[in-house]
Amino acid sequence: MDISVMPSSLQVKTSEGCTEIGLPAEVRLIPSSCGGLQYVPGDGLHLRLQAQAGFSTKLISVFNQSSQAQDCYTFYCQSCGEVIIRDRKLLRVLPLPSDNWGTLVGEWCCHPDPFANKPLHPQENDCFTGDSFYLVNLRSDLLQPRLELAPVVTHHLSSENHFKLKPKTNTKVICKRCKVMLGETMSSETIKFYMTEIVIQPSERNFSIIPRSQFVQSIIAQCLVELSSARSTFRFSIQGHDSKVYILLWLLNSDSLVIESLGSSKNIKKFSLLEDISKADSISALNAVKVLYQPCIKSRNKELASSWESDISVHSLTLPSATCLEVLLILSRNNATLPPSLRYMNSFQVAFLKM
Repeated sequence: MDISVMPSSLQVKTSEGCTEIGLPAEVRLIPSSCGGLQYVPGDGLHLRLQAQAGFSTKLISVFNQSSQAQDCYTFYCQSCGEVIIRDRKLLRVLPLPSDNWGTLVGEWCCHPDPFANKPLHPQENDCFTGDSFYLVNLRSDLLQPRLELAPVVTHHLSSENHFKLKPKTNTKVICKRCKVMLGETMSSETIKFYMTEIVIQPSERNFSIIPRSQFVQSIIAQCLVELSSARSTFRFSIQGHDSKVYILLWLLNSDSLVIESLGSSKNIKKFSLLEDISKADSISALNAVKVLYQPCIKSRNKELASSWESDISVHSLTLPSATCLEVLLILSRNNATLPPSLRYMNSFQVAFLKM
């Protein structure tokens, strides 16, 4: 087997023929840096190379990329593109304090906590951003309440805002078109929208649907990077809105570059609801974060999840339960694309979340 390394490709020659692996235009290899070349049975070729990426790896904050206080914005359901809130003018976009801010206030104040029992609810033209959600004021003049025979009072919004609320026994906010859970009602005037379910864009911009897998990966990866940078937190517990823990995540690094040809993964089943099948044969290079993960569904890793839950260095991210399962599916599929020898680190599974 002869291996040729060129700046834009790798070429493998055998007695059976020649295979050339091309790289995206923005990525270049340094052939003289090649080392550690070996063939691992069941894996294939392993080698180390220095690479140069010709595009910016600077992250755009997930908390600031969508909502900036200036113009009118439209809220869309990410899954189907339905307009949820149209032409909302945002005068203030502010980050919420961490979950334990009340405890910190108590430590710093020498007098009774002035913020005790005072929830932070946005006003009509506010948008508050949390770790994985937006808080938005629901203008009461848009509500058209309607009583049903069931003991639950249901509010159906006008055609401008396509979701329905069940604020008593069920706090879910559901997209009227695709029935996906978008968030929860926090009060009669405040809604929590999860970042994985909502796209916020300036009203003059046309909406285009992003493949679900790509969008969810990007949001989760950017949340991990933001939180690790701001709070020096590298271990995360992904839990559903039902308070069940679904995944334990350990962020290893945030400066990876993943180059893949989706068409080469013939043994990996593709899910049309999660990815863009039309681009299955293209080669792409994307920034990514490398994570270790442990599934916690069906009582798996129960002891580890319990120990992480009591560890103050572990940060919890809450998402809709269905989205937690999507994230687990994405991690499992990404793990399956790695060579068998690189899929595990100790008892944890390895995956890359692309941004």
